[in-house]
Amino acid sequence: MFSNYLIGLREGLEASLVVCILVAYLVKTENRDKLPPLWLGVGLAAAISLAFGAALEFGTSELTFQAQEAIGGSLSIVAVGLVTWMVFWMKRTARHLKAELHGKLDAALAMGTGALVATAFLAVGREGLETSLFVWRSVHAAGDGSAPLIGVLLGLGTSVLLGWLFYRGALRINLSRFFTWTGAMLVVVAAGVLAYGMHDLQEAEFLPGLADRAFDISGTIPPDSWYGTLLKGTFNFQPDPTWLQVGVWVLYLVPTLALFLAQGPGRPAQAPG
Repeated sequence: MFSNYLIGLREGLEASLVVCILVAYLVKTENRDKLPPLWLGVGLAAAISLAFGAALEFGTSELTFQAQEAIGGSLSIVAVGLVTWMVFWMKRTARHLKAELHGKLDAALAMGTGALVATAFLAVGREGLETSLFVWRSVHAAGDGSAPLIGVLLGLGTSVLLGWLFYRGALRINLSRFFTWTGAMLVVVAAGVLAYGMHDLQEAEFLPGLADRAFDISGTIPPDSWYGTLLKGTFNFQPDPTWLQVGVWVLYLVPTLALFLAQGPGRPAQAPG
């Protein structure tokens, strides 16, 4: 549940900050009449993201077991690739995000209402689609009933509250440091999702080695125990992984996390106003 809360918080806060910056700039430049098109773009982005998540969930439910595992494993790789790119991109551009969005908004205002809707849609929609895909894979990897989904919703709710407080000036956040540490935790979560995706592809018979277990500590950490459930829900831990899962987990996590942390936290990002 914690890993999914983290995903909802991290991704939701990115989207919330983008919306805060756009709204604050329109208010500051006395373009309050342009707020409805902005919210229209945000609403469309949210609707598309929800529809994408629903299509992933219900569109695969009628497929055969092997087809479901093949699609799930393939989308795990895509989701991990997207979230890895996102955490590196956000860490690098957080300090410049305000100026970048202001420039896009100025161009949209000069072009008209349709451009403003499109700017808001694209700014928020990318975050929404990435979140839908990664949450879908993470929830399936956790496999803990409704708890992962509740975690995501709590994370999103927290991000909206933090975004509002940030906009009102009631909260000061060192965004660069925040995105550094949450990004590092997301890399750990992504490693678990990637390993789970490898297991899916093995079950779909796309990859060999399903019976080749690296170790089995199910007796020490039973999957149905409270601590086994906690480890699986937080880190996608599996007590009996295959050699392929362990190898992919290590080969992704160690260099990615080392490279990410080696870049340093950077300077604090600016407030939305």
